[in-house]
Amino acid sequence: MYKRVELSAYAMIITALMIAGMCGVIIYALKQQDHNPASWILGAMAVSFFLPPFFYMPLGVFIDKENLKIKRPLKVKTIPLSEIVEVRLCPPTMGAKRICGNGGWFGWYGWFKENDLGKYFAYYGKASDCFLVILKDGKKYMLGCKDAPEMVEAIKTHILNCDDIDRKI
Repeated sequence: MYKRVELSAYAMIITALMIAGMCGVIIYALKQQDHNPASWILGAMAVSFFLPPFFYMPLGVFIDKENLKIKRPLKVKTIPLSEIVEVRLCPPTMGAKRICGNGGWFGWYGWFKENDLGKYFAYYGKASDCFLVILKDGKKYMLGCKDAPEMVEAIKTHILNCDDIDRKI
């Protein structure tokens, strides 16, 4: 089962404004006739803002027989279903504090902390589409995708099947 991540209106606006601003800075840096080092540094900084989305921006969430996977542009994050203890619908609150992450630039990704949930790593595009995954080692992931309730039920079904197989062995 594959479900894509949809960005909220806020994330789309922030992303569009940032892209326009970064393109303006890059064009400004390229048009400098005197090759001022400050303009090149400014241009390099603008380009560097595009790197984190390539590694962390969530594109989709899917499950196969053994794993929960988060599709990102350059890499797929894999979480074994056998390691998942709990999964539930759980949109992040407005009180979520960003520890080291991104809040709207091509979605939400990175480390966040909430009073009731503690620290978690997020991969989502819209807060209303979120669910929480808790692993045996205590790690938490806030994931989001279209039709999150359906994805949560599918993960729960796979977890139950994994538990039944473990008990038989």
